[in-house]
Amino acid sequence: MAELKIRNLTKGFDGLEIIKGIDLDIRDREFVVFVGPSGCGKSTLLRLIAGLEDVSGGQIELDGRDITDLPPAARDLAMVFQTYALYPHMSVRRNLSFALELARADKQEIARKVEDAARILELGPLLERKPRQLSGGQRQRVAIGRAIVRNPRIFLFDEPLSNLDAALRVQMRLELARLHQELKATMIYVTHDQVEAMTLADKVVVLNGGRIEQVGSPMTLYHSPANMFVAAFIGTPRMGFLKGRVGAVNADGCAVEVDAGCRLVLPLGGAALAVGDPVTLGIRPEHLNRSETGPCLMEVTADVSERLGSDTYCHVRTDSGEPLTVRIRGDFSPRYGERLRLSLDVDHCHLFDRDGQAIGQPLQQVA
Repeated sequence: MAELKIRNLTKGFDGLEIIKGIDLDIRDREFVVFVGPSGCGKSTLLRLIAGLEDVSGGQIELDGRDITDLPPAARDLAMVFQTYALYPHMSVRRNLSFALELARADKQEIARKVEDAARILELGPLLERKPRQLSGGQRQRVAIGRAIVRNPRIFLFDEPLSNLDAALRVQMRLELARLHQELKATMIYVTHDQVEAMTLADKVVVLNGGRIEQVGSPMTLYHSPANMFVAAFIGTPRMGFLKGRVGAVNADGCAVEVDAGCRLVLPLGGAALAVGDPVTLGIRPEHLNRSETGPCLMEVTADVSERLGSDTYCHVRTDSGEPLTVRIRGDFSPRYGERLRLSLDVDHCHLFDRDGQAIGQPLQQVA
């Protein structure tokens, strides 16, 4: 078992509050990702869990044991940093075994753990090499291997892929996902890259300004964001937003008059709305379609396009000046300045109040 409970955790530096009352439960064998923009507190929160920073207030429990004030070595956690921090004069084998040697572990046990880690991470042919003879991805695998040989209760990863090139990041993402399945371990992973969060996590924790905005599975956050911050941060390309006002409300839904020049009736019955309330409509690129007829049509002007092969991401502007991104088939690319007509899929539109909080949810959900 490796369950972590965080209660009302706070951290301040020189009178400035960085972590502002975090409450979070992490279950055994979960892969949890902390995601958010730079300065949101995600790395600080991870360092508090690891014991590398002192807590200002609150409590951290590991399997019912209070570890809030324990030193890092007594927490039974292993951390993999953004920088590899390998010993340059030691072979891969010695880098993997060194912590166990310092702990005076049995030599046969050390050898077994090193061989197991090398097998899992496919480092066998590299065990006698020095770090300077390794690629960036291989060095990061060695850093992960140093954590594996310790057999910790929880693995902590602090943006471990940020120093790798794009192709290596994709490869290492797959390896980390496979590693989680093989080890059946609890893992906490920090990143600013929401693609890593979506592809790796069982549970995503979205942080902003030292507070948790929303916790849930990747697809829950994608389809049911709690507010505009989460809606904009989760998803690539990002969700588009259109300003508007409530035109009518009844038991089955509400009509929204969008400044960009269309009127939609959304199936958001029961929402606390009144005619004239300002709202923001959210729509993802895959829920906008080129169309010449039908309801919910809106005219836009094409800006630039990104052709990716199977898909094209067409960036457009509405007549009210708001940017949107449209996902269309890869063989279509409109001319710069071309006028297009788009239809909006009302079953997948999101509505947010004047404070940016979600109002109801679309009918079609994916849990």
